[in-house]
Amino acid sequence: MDNLVLEIDNGQTAFAPGETVGGEAGWNLPASPKEVSLQLLWYTEGKGDEDAGLVEEVTFDLPQPSENRRFTFRIPEGPYSFRGKLISLAWAIELQVDREVVRRELVVSPTGEPIVLHAPQEFPHLD
Repeated sequence: MDNLVLEIDNGQTAFAPGETVGGEAGWNLPASPKEVSLQLLWYTEGKGDEDAGLVEEVTFDLPQPSENRRFTFRIPEGPYSFRGKLISLAWAIELQVDREVVRRELVVSPTGEPIVLHAPQEFPHLD
């Protein structure tokens, strides 16, 4: 949605555990929203049951129709972002303004990349 903005400082998307992610959340609406919140969360995708964990939530008091607000979150020690054949875990920051949501995906890992659980294996050819 064009009237919601969620920007992360320097466009950074990968964070190591313990680092701080900062940025700016903004909205431009015809009237003051009833609820505005920002969440740092992780979630799983893939086969089987999906799961999610809310790490931190900030609720903005007395939101005006048009505003920009700074935010910072400290990235916890885990879980790490990972990709597997059956399931993956990703991180995100979500801005929720009334019923509208904008999301920015993050990677949380010491390497800056999701951990790959099932890398393709090469087997020697048998003659």
